[in-house]
Amino acid sequence: MEPSLATSSVDRRSVVSLFSRLRTSSGQSNPLPFYKELRAMGNIMPAPWGGHLVTSYKLCDQVLRNRAWQVPGNEWRTRQKDAARWSAPASLQMGSTMPMLNPPHHTRMRRSVGSMFDRKSLDAMRNSIDRITERLLDQVREELHDGEPDFVELVCEELPVITIGEWLGLPAADYPLLRSLTHDQVFTQELFPSPSQLALSDAATAQLREYFTELIRERRRTPGNDKVSVWLRTWDELEPDQDAADAAVHSLALFVVLAALETTSHLLATAVWLLLEHPRQLDWVRTHPEHMPGAIEETLRYDPPIHMISRIAAEDTTLAGVPIERGEMVQLMVGAAHHDPDQHTDPDLFDIRRKAAHLSFGGGVHYCLGAPLARLEATSLLTTLLKRMPGLRLADGPSYAPRVAFRRLKSFRVTAS
Repeated sequence: MEPSLATSSVDRRSVVSLFSRLRTSSGQSNPLPFYKELRAMGNIMPAPWGGHLVTSYKLCDQVLRNRAWQVPGNEWRTRQKDAARWSAPASLQMGSTMPMLNPPHHTRMRRSVGSMFDRKSLDAMRNSIDRITERLLDQVREELHDGEPDFVELVCEELPVITIGEWLGLPAADYPLLRSLTHDQVFTQELFPSPSQLALSDAATAQLREYFTELIRERRRTPGNDKVSVWLRTWDELEPDQDAADAAVHSLALFVVLAALETTSHLLATAVWLLLEHPRQLDWVRTHPEHMPGAIEETLRYDPPIHMISRIAAEDTTLAGVPIERGEMVQLMVGAAHHDPDQHTDPDLFDIRRKAAHLSFGGGVHYCLGAPLARLEATSLLTTLLKRMPGLRLADGPSYAPRVAFRRLKSFRVTAS
């Protein structure tokens, strides 16, 4: 099929209306019809708010892998006219974290952490993650005696924060605070954050900054073998200025927590939800556990944690014949691209046996460092769940946060037969 290229012929009001409907409860529960409508407008089209929208899998993949496209770091953010949006404290704090750094700064930061979750590290974490999973599912089993517990609240919100909290050596008493602040901070990364949402994000960012500043002070006083202490020793060798070293470690710790909680929680919740909603495929993966990786990859394709990724043109360029000026943003509609019929046969069908290519972890130099850990957590949860709770069933429909970029499956209740 030849790409359909939409230019100024796309009706601005139609695009605005589509995104407004996408934010509604029906749009969040099932965004696929809206993505189909968006793809019909073209593989690339002007965004009414500036820049371009990209809906084609091939083009999204091309942009993510090409160094001619950059992330919107602070140098770009501080040049934008909408200072309330881009120069807000939460935005600038986010702009200093590794996912928003461009080379050479990104290269230096990434090298400082090495292979964060290599096979050896994951092997060391595996038993701990399995233990946490068992404990959380025990609580679900207990609450099933008296009602219909919220599986997301009890398991999917807890497993990521406990896993990363133990890895960083954080006090367990701090986990609820970090989880809550992460939910609020993410608003600065949304497509259309309201003033009240930006205020929440700024407040959460201030609390997170205070938390990690104190954490670094404490690790300076009593260093250990935890990751924060290791990073401090690494950056003391890289930076003669201790304040600069502390700032780098602060950025790393903040990035790890923000990246590990929201996105992994959505992956876990969506994987369980989709398998319970498709009992034949659930039975298949139970009797064919070798297909567990396929179930996880198909979940990442079907409903990824991030539905929109932004990139900036480093120089004047073209994308599929469309001129893009230097500094102009393209918004990669990954949620729509994952259901591009030019990439996948029957893309709106959840099928754990397909070869599920996806862009959920980005691409190129910014490919997600935490991807192996997210997959390990999902594998632990699904494997343990299928063995221990074969009679688990859905008790109600899912509830989603009204977002466009960062998906969040907030809750669903379960029962047992």
